[in-house]
Amino acid sequence: RSIATVCLSGSLPDKLEAAAAAGFEGVEIFENDLLTFDGTPAEVRAMCEDLGLAITIFQPFRDFEGMPEGLRVRAMDRAERKFDTMQALGTDLLLVCASVHPAALPGADRAAADLREMAERAAKRGLRVCYEALAWGRHVSRWRQAWEIVRAADHPALGLCLDSFHTLSLGDDVDALAETV
Repeated sequence: RSIATVCLSGSLPDKLEAAAAAGFEGVEIFENDLLTFDGTPAEVRAMCEDLGLAITIFQPFRDFEGMPEGLRVRAMDRAERKFDTMQALGTDLLLVCASVHPAALPGADRAAADLREMAERAAKRGLRVCYEALAWGRHVSRWRQAWEIVRAADHPALGLCLDSFHTLSLGDDVDALAETV
């Protein structure tokens, strides 16, 4: 059982202590919590280890797929820096949410190619990536769209992340989920 730090109030150390006290076995480290913490990712990892918490995921990585060429290079560079952070945290899973960037280009093929390259880079480090539709995503707002992109990317280090908020807020069909995935 894991809880996202974004779901808890207080400083990051307060959130980690609260998660451990509530009996959670792991935490999803929300990037803003890490950015506002006056310490290093390695220190967060040590705090979690001291509390008996696994860091199950680092999230979210925003505005990655579908970027025009100049921004695409920057997005890949950002991914490499996130991988560095993940390794310092001691987690192997990164959540990539569907892009909302105004320059993001449409097209499942482009998104799949971008995510495949990211997954390939992640796999070289022993890391994994999961992709999530956002209810307000620029081009990907439904889980089936995200699933088709993940399937088209066809990489063992890439999977689908399902978020009940984004799925249910759109009234998306969850009954078909078991048959599709």
